[in-house]
Amino acid sequence: MKEKITVGVIGGAGYTGGEAIRLLMNHPYAELKFVHSRSNAGNLLSDVHADLTGDTTLTFTDSIQPVDVIFLCLGHGESKKFLQENAIADSIKVIDLSHDFRLGDSANNRMFVYGLPELNKESIKKASNIANPGCFATAIELGLLPLATLGLLNDVYTTGITGSTGAGQKLQDTTHFTWRANNISAYKTLTHQHLKEITQSVKQLQSGFSGAINFVPWRGDFTRGIFVSSVITTDKPLEELNTIYADFYQGHPFTVVSNQTLDLKQVVNTNKCILHLEKEGDKLVVHSAIDNLLKGASGQAVQNMNLMFGLDETAGLKLKAGVF
Repeated sequence: MKEKITVGVIGGAGYTGGEAIRLLMNHPYAELKFVHSRSNAGNLLSDVHADLTGDTTLTFTDSIQPVDVIFLCLGHGESKKFLQENAIADSIKVIDLSHDFRLGDSANNRMFVYGLPELNKESIKKASNIANPGCFATAIELGLLPLATLGLLNDVYTTGITGSTGAGQKLQDTTHFTWRANNISAYKTLTHQHLKEITQSVKQLQSGFSGAINFVPWRGDFTRGIFVSSVITTDKPLEELNTIYADFYQGHPFTVVSNQTLDLKQVVNTNKCILHLEKEGDKLVVHSAIDNLLKGASGQAVQNMNLMFGLDETAGLKLKAGVF
C-alpha cells in the first residue's frame, strides 16, 4: 500500500461532501487532492464550510485530477449522470453516496458492491466501486440483520425520526428553522425510497423473506441523527436475542449492542450504530441510533475506503460523541 491514499470529492459543497472533507483532511492515511464543485469553483472550502476556517487553504475546482479514489457526494440521479459524462480512469475507485447504484445499476461498465460493512465486508475489501447505503437503510438494516441470518424475520413495523440535515442543504419549507423548530411530522409513509435496499439486504440473509417492512419516517426538531424502533414478533427470550445480536456484530467495531437505554446523543458525531433490545410478550423492539451524516453517509464511506485499501477499518473514524 502507498504511504497516502489520494482522494477527490465530487459534489463537495453539500452536507455529506462537507463531512467527507472534514474526515479525509484528518485521516492519517489519506491525502485530499481536490474537491469538485462547479458552482463554487475558485472559492475556498472554508467559504462554504465554515467549520474548516483556519484548517485549509484548498479551493474548490471544476476539474478532475488523477487520484486513487473518488467520493461522489451528489444528489440522487446525479452520480450516474456524472460517471456517464466524465472519463474516469478504470484504475480510480469510486464510492458513491447517492441512491443511484444501491439496487444493482451500473454506469460505464462499473459494477457496485453494496457498502454495508456489517453485511458485505469481504466483498467490499475486493471491490473497485461501492454504493454507500442510505441513512435510514443503515439504521434499520443493522437492527434487522441478526434476525434475518437465522430466518426469524416476519412482518416488521418500523418508525424512525431524522434530523433536518437528512433532507440535504437546499432550503425547503420543511427544513426552514421556523417550520422545523418545536415541530415534527411524518412523511413518505410506507413508501420511503430506502425500503427496496432494506428488503434487498434482508433477502441476502433470509432468502425466503416474504413479509412487509412497514416504515413510517418522521422529521425531527434537531439537526443530525436518526433514531429507529423496529417491532418484530418472536418467541425467543430477550437474553438469547441479546446473545444473537452480540455474536452477529462481533468483529464489527462500529456496531454496538447495549443493555442500557439508548439516546441519540450517544451517536451524534460518531460512526457508531448503537442497538438496544426490549421485549414484552412475543413482541421484540429493536432500537437503533446513528448519525445520519456519518454512519449514515460520509463516515461509512470512509469506513468502506479503509476496507478497500486494506487499512484498519477504524482509521480516521475514532470520533467522540458530543453528549453534553
